[in-house]
Amino acid sequence: MKRVLIVGAGGFLGSHLLEKAVSIPDLEVYAGVRTSTSDRWFPKSGVIRVDFDFEDPADVERVLTSTLPEGEKWDWIVYNLGATKCLRYKDFDHINHDLLRTFVETLERTSMMPDKFLYISSLSAMGPGDGRSYTPFNESMIPQPNTRYGASKLKAEMLLQMHSVPYIIFRCTGIYGPRDHDYFMMFDAMRKGFDFSVGFRKQLLTFIYAPDLAQAVFAALEKAPVKEVYNIAEPRAYSQAEFRRIVAAKLGKSIVVPVKVPLWGTKAVSWVAEKIGVMRGKPSTLNTDKYNIMKQRNWSADTRKARTAFGFSAQTALADGVAQSIDWYRKEGWMK
Repeated sequence: MKRVLIVGAGGFLGSHLLEKAVSIPDLEVYAGVRTSTSDRWFPKSGVIRVDFDFEDPADVERVLTSTLPEGEKWDWIVYNLGATKCLRYKDFDHINHDLLRTFVETLERTSMMPDKFLYISSLSAMGPGDGRSYTPFNESMIPQPNTRYGASKLKAEMLLQMHSVPYIIFRCTGIYGPRDHDYFMMFDAMRKGFDFSVGFRKQLLTFIYAPDLAQAVFAALEKAPVKEVYNIAEPRAYSQAEFRRIVAAKLGKSIVVPVKVPLWGTKAVSWVAEKIGVMRGKPSTLNTDKYNIMKQRNWSADTRKARTAFGFSAQTALADGVAQSIDWYRKEGWMK
């Protein structure tokens, strides 16, 4: 029997990682979460909860060394702990880099480094894509992040590469699926009849359905060589108009009005939303860092390396994933 520890297992993606993990025979599944994390999205059985105070290095060491029998360790660790929006930009560095450094250094110090350590990163670590010829991202390109979020994810990747970590890095595109809140907001806006997009130039979008990403994680842990970086996305890109038509069809909407907001207007609204978030003490989904992500014209990604290394192929086309997500939102009462 193998053991896997999924760090950051309490959120949207974490729940899908847990669901996939418990479906694998002879795999003992541990969910590493903060004490305050709800387990409402945990599978009903098959998960061993492990509470960490990630801010306290001594507690991280205590939990790592006391959870398993002395001298034993996890075969695999999936590190999904991170932040996509923060009240203060320095918090990106702290959450996405500093907490990872504490965790990795503790694994080294206690001789508990796993056979494979899979880190969930982001295409945002790459920076602006090619907005002229729309060349897809590939893993050999030099990262040049233009957001604090992307820079923090790249910094985390570099940390793993500088330590004795048997890492596998997934640079994921936009992740959607049941329980996700950010794409739900887009779907709900379209349900109300409007599709808001940024800028007037062509934009190519890519997506990965969360259960497909979870499938890829465990395929990589089984088969992929370590010390490699992989782009993870559905193998095709979509225009904003295609995305709108797909979502509208699944919502049963015959008319959804496209509302194109100029870049300067989006930047101004993002700035205001960010300030309101600070005053309320709650990070805003729309902020100046997210603005740089939204204005990017090209999110297409070449996924051939992952296909060759461990047979990755996203099984769920956007239309099917959107339909399944909307069904879940309606069933759970998020959407009428």
